[in-house]
Amino acid sequence: MGELVDHVDEQDRVVGVVDRAEAVRLGRLHRIATIVCRGENGRFLVHRRPDDAVRFPGQYNWMLGGAADVGESYEEAAARELSEELGVQAAPRFVFKFRCAGAISPYWLGLHEVVITTPVRPNALEIAWHDWVTERELESLVRRRQFVADAREAFDRYRDLSRSAGPLPDARGAGGRPARSGSGR
Repeated sequence: MGELVDHVDEQDRVVGVVDRAEAVRLGRLHRIATIVCRGENGRFLVHRRPDDAVRFPGQYNWMLGGAADVGESYEEAAARELSEELGVQAAPRFVFKFRCAGAISPYWLGLHEVVITTPVRPNALEIAWHDWVTERELESLVRRRQFVADAREAFDRYRDLSRSAGPLPDARGAGGRPARSGSGR
């Protein structure tokens, strides 16, 4: 058996355990945790997937992330994925979740933010290229055909939330200081 994930219902309640490949193949809802990484200067991290990646090869994304393991919270999965993909140890802040129709299959997407204050060490199996871009540059990049479609939907929701509620908190800790994200190991 492969990667096991929680099978969840339309209200994001756990109803069982399923192999992730089976969940995708059969369209069973499961949980995906994503992280939006920002620099202390407010720029967003954008990356390109490797050309040989199983999902979305060669496409661009503004979020890191992956499936939450069985019994793992969105926040725990986000912190694990951040460490695995960027080599950064931090506690990303939960922003929102939504049921995503998904380009491959439906799932619940939990979006988190973190301000990166240390150098990143991208995992070459997950990230072929990365750069830090302004919000205006990100807005333009997201509309390109080579961008992961699910990431577009998440960006639109993030932007709409920001516009309706005023600027989103920038994932800074108490006292306006950045939530520290030391590099791991």
